[in-house]
Amino acid sequence: MTQPVDSSPAPTPSDDVRRVVIAEDEALIRMDLAEMLGEEGYDVVGQAGDGQRAIELARELRPDLVILDVKMPVLDGIAAAEAIAAERIAPVVILTAFSQRDLVARARDAGAMAYLVKPFQRGDLVPAIEMAVSRYAEITVLEQEVSDLQESLATRKSVDRAKGVLQEQLGLSEPDAFRWIQKTAMDLRLSMKQVADGVVEHGVAGLGARQGLGDTSV
Repeated sequence: MTQPVDSSPAPTPSDDVRRVVIAEDEALIRMDLAEMLGEEGYDVVGQAGDGQRAIELARELRPDLVILDVKMPVLDGIAAAEAIAAERIAPVVILTAFSQRDLVARARDAGAMAYLVKPFQRGDLVPAIEMAVSRYAEITVLEQEVSDLQESLATRKSVDRAKGVLQEQLGLSEPDAFRWIQKTAMDLRLSMKQVADGVVEHGVAGLGARQGLGDTSV
């Protein structure tokens, strides 16, 4: 049920190509997904048919992303996601059938950054992957700023709320909203949580007035 990694020499991918490990116990679905990812410009460096093998490949290959099906033998996708997230190896996207949507909350709690409901279209794949990578990068930045786990969780919640405010008031995308908070914190020499709390409490204009911030653009 596991497809071995091809060890034959291959051209080195460019730095901007994301390396992906996929785990899906149905071989045809796994092959279709690998083909789809390749056509979208991703480099599928490893494939597995169970969650345990997916963890092993993630540890060995250190990919930029891991895509896991929920229902797999040996170890399911949620347990595998939890292990991969705990070791800070890579962001995880979970594949789930429509009837398994109740598992999405469990997957999120396990550390998954995004999910796709099967059957999904090609147009759903890239946005989910890029969202997962973006959220993972944000969490990495926040954890570097805050070492204490509880404080880190509180900061993430504050930043998520502030991103929503910025998206509504400034029309920013989610990644741009995060960069706005990060840049503003650096400019004002405040923590990202302080900036996020200020945005939530006072809005963008209110924060600017309180801090003497002239330009609120990204």
